[in-house]
Amino acid sequence: MIQVAVIEDDPAAAKTLLDYLERYQAERNTPLAVTSFPDGLDIAEDYRPVWDVILMDIEMPLMDGMSAARRIRAADQDVIIIFITNMAKYAIKGYEVDALDFVLKPVRYFAFAMKMDKALSTLSRRKRPSVLLSFKGGMLRLSAEEITYIEVARHQLIIHTESGIYTAPGTLSEMENTLRDAGFARCNKGYLVNLRHVRQITADTVRVGGDQLIISRRKREEFLSAVTDYYGGGGT
Repeated sequence: MIQVAVIEDDPAAAKTLLDYLERYQAERNTPLAVTSFPDGLDIAEDYRPVWDVILMDIEMPLMDGMSAARRIRAADQDVIIIFITNMAKYAIKGYEVDALDFVLKPVRYFAFAMKMDKALSTLSRRKRPSVLLSFKGGMLRLSAEEITYIEVARHQLIIHTESGIYTAPGTLSEMENTLRDAGFARCNKGYLVNLRHVRQITADTVRVGGDQLIISRRKREEFLSAVTDYYGGGGT
């Protein structure tokens, strides 16, 4: 089920979009779960990264679409954003927040359907595994690709990424299960390594990004086998 959010303060315009989505899923035989919000603030405040596609009006009274999109992007790098606007000059700014596209008002069904086709095609091509982190103050969705390795300390997961370090409650076993098909392996009981970020392996260490981790005796054979399978199978 594809999760779609519609953010539009004009009730008539919102109804048009909801009607179009109903027609679209019937014509494309694609199930959509649609939720409507009357303002950018309603989705951006306490944002939960559960959406696949966001259809966002730009001009809204409490929080405009561009400001809402910036806040959303801070928590969710993967969600597809399509702006709905009556002025093309505003839509062009959407690329600052990695918007996929824009639709000009008044929205016509054919143009709308083409944009939705593009969004769903993009979703299909990505198929990137991700992890959803819950922590005090909010949630964050991370693409598995950007994680370099995960360690556990004092019952907390420490997720190292290319852009920063995040801490969240959880167990390494749960994370290992979530990332089972994403090219991760343990080099010891306390570290789960993204094999695409392995730079060097010595007798008892592995360099992951800029960090050097210990390979335990117990995990060495299993870890080296995982590395061989990953790169032998074309992992990048």
